[in-house]
Parts: sequence; C-alpha cells; structure tokens
Amino acid sequence: MELTAVLTPAEEGGFVALNPETGTTTQGETIEEAVANLQEATELFLAEFPLAPGSRGHAVVTTFTVPAHA
Repeated sequence: MELTAVLTPAEEGGFVALNPETGTTTQGETIEEAVANLQEATELFLAEFPLAPGSRGHAVVTTFTVPAHA
C-alpha cells in the first residue's frame, strides 16, 4: 500500500512527519528517520484500524500563499 508522507521542519530540530490518510504523526532527526518512524507508526495504526480497500485515495499536497503582516 502506498501512502503519503508530509514532512515539515520541527522547531526543536529534525522533522515532523504526517500521514494524512491515517492521521499518524511522528518525528525524526533526519528525513530518513522521520519517514521510517512514520512507516512504523502507520503500520501499527493500520494493524488496529485497517483501511477499507479503495476507501481513500492519496492525499493532495499543495501550497498556498497568505499575505505577511508586519
């Protein structure tokens, strides 16, 4: 099963990793570690709460701009 990983820099260093299809979130010091931790967390989540086949498609990840306020 192929799922989505969204990574953002963490304030304390490293990265926060989110899987939007399941809502699982974790972190790691490197991108590789964050993704590996997310894979493990998502596997554990899916063992308890399996997704129905075809029930969800891939998340759409995009960007948008908001005006900066000084």
